This record gives sequence, structure tokens and C-alpha cells, in this order.
Amino acid sequence: MSDSILVAYATRYGSTQEVAEAVTATLREGGLEVDLQPMRQVRALAGYRAVVIGAPLYIGSLLKDARRFLSQHREALSERPVAVFALGPTHADEQERQGARAQLDKELAKFPGFAPVAVEVFGGKYDPATLRFPDTLAARLPASPLYNQPASDARDWAAIRAWASDLAAKL
Repeated sequence: MSDSILVAYATRYGSTQEVAEAVTATLREGGLEVDLQPMRQVRALAGYRAVVIGAPLYIGSLLKDARRFLSQHREALSERPVAVFALGPTHADEQERQGARAQLDKELAKFPGFAPVAVEVFGGKYDPATLRFPDTLAARLPASPLYNQPASDARDWAAIRAWASDLAAKL
């Protein structure tokens, strides 16, 4: 096992990748060797001493790539420190953030034995102009939480960098 840390992310529209890049840059600024990869490209974790996982929450669930990654690498993840971040609410509302955290905890509980050393939910980004099918259809439905929502970006870059800085000691 090397001294390297893997930051693996799942993203649908690129926002989580941008956060993963900021986490990677912050860890590197702290003197750590870090690889950044989309989860779907990760074949094995043998070369990493720690892993940071990032994924968005969509209507209460982690992206399929993230769920697949957690399932495929369950044993390897249990053998090293792991940190998890998720992007959730698209507004800076504490109640929404707490709800997203409860959703993330529920998703992670589906993987018994998985015990991250750090878990955090950050605000997300929403841009209706970038939506692809079937998300465009869902955003047009009055019952959808995205119905008539304007573009927003609730990512707090200072909080993201602070969380990543604190990870060095935990990983």
C-alpha cells in the first residue's frame, strides 16, 4: 500500500467533480499525495492508504455510481480510513442540510461495516439550463422539488476547504 490517497467522485452534471477537485487541491496543499478519479474508473483500492468519496444526493439517494462503488469495494474500504462528502440542498437552509444529512446517513447504513472517519453534507448546485432527460421531465412536474426552481449554487467553498484541511489528520 502506498502513501497515496484516492479522491473518488460520482457526478451527474459536474458540480461534485468541482468539489472533489477542491478537496484534492486542499489535501495536496497539506503535503499529501492524492489521486482524483471518477468512481466508475476505479478498479481497485490496493494502492491507496485512504479514500475520500464524493457524490451528490438526488431525491434522497446517492448516485448509482456511488452505490456501486461502495458495494464493489466494500472489503477494501473497511481496511482503510474513508471520508465521505455529499452535495445536497441547493439552498443555504440549515433544516434542508440536516435533512440531507439524515438521507446520507440512511444511504450509508445500507453498507454494514462501513464506518467513515468523516462524513459531511455540503450545499449543491442546480442549473435547470443544463438538465438532460429524464431530469428535464422531472423538473416540469408540479410534484417535483425542482419544479420552477431557479438556478442556484449553495456550495460553501470555505467550508469545503476547511473540511478537507481537517481530513489530513483523520486519514
